[in-house]
Amino acid sequence: MSKLSHVFVIAAILSAGMAGEAFAHAHLKSATPAENAVVTPSFAELDLTFSEGLDIKFSGATITQEDKSAVATDKARLAAGDNKTLMIPVPAPLQAGAYTVDWHVLSIDGHKTKGSYMFTVKP
Repeated sequence: MSKLSHVFVIAAILSAGMAGEAFAHAHLKSATPAENAVVTPSFAELDLTFSEGLDIKFSGATITQEDKSAVATDKARLAAGDNKTLMIPVPAPLQAGAYTVDWHVLSIDGHKTKGSYMFTVKP
């Protein structure tokens, strides 16, 4: 293979790698409360941090109890100066039990992702 062929192969590999990063989906990196965490009923906010910036208009989360009833939350917002952390205020203390968080986000590059996890509130 000639030097020119090597250059083209390397350029193609680098381009493919960079394109993959440009079109990455927003993946959940961390959550508070965390997956499978045991927490006190007094936490005031669900924080979900993603790998990519989010479009708040099309991003959100719900919290449901074991009986599938929804927990009342305030309007979702992004953390100040950080478009990767989705904040969901929880205005009232939660009762003891298991809870499921279902989240859906639209990254600023236009990709939708969703997921869920559970945590428990101790008495």
